[in-house]
Amino acid sequence: MGLTVGIDIGGTKIAAGVVDEQGRILARHRVATAARDAEQVEETVAALVLELREEYDIEAVGIGAAGFVDEKRSRVNFAPNLGWKDEPLRKAVEAVVGIPVVVENDANAAAWAESRFGAGRGLDYVVTVTVGTGIGAGIVLDGSLYRGRWGAAGEFGHLNVDPGGRPCACGNRGCWEQYASGNALVREARYLASERRAEAETLLDLGDGTPEGVQGLHVTQAARKGDPVALAAFDFVSRWLGQGMADVTAILDPECFVIGGGVSEAGDVLLASTVRAFSELVTGKEHRELPKIVIATLGNAAGLVGAADLARYR
Repeated sequence: MGLTVGIDIGGTKIAAGVVDEQGRILARHRVATAARDAEQVEETVAALVLELREEYDIEAVGIGAAGFVDEKRSRVNFAPNLGWKDEPLRKAVEAVVGIPVVVENDANAAAWAESRFGAGRGLDYVVTVTVGTGIGAGIVLDGSLYRGRWGAAGEFGHLNVDPGGRPCACGNRGCWEQYASGNALVREARYLASERRAEAETLLDLGDGTPEGVQGLHVTQAARKGDPVALAAFDFVSRWLGQGMADVTAILDPECFVIGGGVSEAGDVLLASTVRAFSELVTGKEHRELPKIVIATLGNAAGLVGAADLARYR
């Protein structure tokens, strides 16, 4: 099959790109949008595809969206962070662009890309965990993307790790992403900075001087400079991340975890403490082969590339 278009729908932007069979992006556009307005998103996606088709012979479109996508890769059944319910995304876009469209969960798309072209290339049992605003995940088993009976597999961010714990946008409490995500990192860093101001000088200076001004990028920058409070915030998140991955290992027994998403840009600051926590907490560690844990290599392009490639397998 020839060229396909990949679409990655984010909270504030939509990225679109033409992708070839080797996972290379030949052309790329990015526009701002209000993702909670599903109709506007559909119009924007269709316009981007039509624009790219003016220059390239496109055979199909893959769209990555955060949330539950049905087993037919057609509708977004529930996207709590976008505010969507039962949205007929494929039908709406196909009606305008006139070529086949496939809809997939964005973390599944990223996982497929990392398995095919990125950090998990050549491996058949790969779990990709995207650590961003929340936690997403995608599962590749025996070389195939595992979606579950109804298309909703891999929602590891909503594993209940702390019954009665922090409230989550999904409506439950104590979900994994409330303790091991970008939001969790910032929350913990702000709390620690307010409690340990004298130790958080570097972290606070990167913001506006107050704990409330600390953002995710500041935590990463301060941790790289050795700020003890920023490092403690990463240790907190890494401990929870390692715990969740140990639980997933008990169920799926993968050969590799790929950690992606915005928080993964911290590299070894995140990876080293996560590997350490995982190694301590995984069940039967003395009697089994442990999966390797690596940082994703495709960065922000993973969702787009994966969605485009999955359109070839419609």
